[in-house]
Amino acid sequence: MSNVIYVTGGARSGKSSFALQLAARYANRVFLATAEPFDDEMQWRIGKHQDERGKQFTTVEEPLYLDQALCKLPAGSEVVLLDCLTVWAGNLMHYFEEKGEGEIDRQIDLFLDVLRHPPCDIILVSNEVGMGIVPENAMARRFRDRAGIINQKVASVATEAWLLCSGLPLKLK
Repeated sequence: MSNVIYVTGGARSGKSSFALQLAARYANRVFLATAEPFDDEMQWRIGKHQDERGKQFTTVEEPLYLDQALCKLPAGSEVVLLDCLTVWAGNLMHYFEEKGEGEIDRQIDLFLDVLRHPPCDIILVSNEVGMGIVPENAMARRFRDRAGIINQKVASVATEAWLLCSGLPLKLK
């Protein structure tokens, strides 16, 4: 049976670096990227992450349909490092806003179905967004709530869960 490893923490907490260390144990690695380069700053961030992981990963870019991407992995994939679920939550809200909450919930459910029977080991990175101040506007509060719900559901399915704080990993599960 394959493992689902959930890694969470605040911004700059060391989540991605820790996830890369976990993935280094495997030979055939896939990086599933959810971010899209909408502006110069995001292009810079994506480039920085690409440099950090080097050429040891096959990269798959999928901003929305994570279930489909996980079902179409390259043959022989041993691990998928998905970075990150928080960006995915924002993508879902942006792309499916007109279709309503039902479509967002459907995409989350499809993803969770794959996690319950993963094609290989999966390492999931997500920001813990609920430990700060309450956002001032309704859209930011909806995003915080949506990301928090995704995190709860993914953590409940995960076989292992980690919280990163100041670069230090704390095993939750």
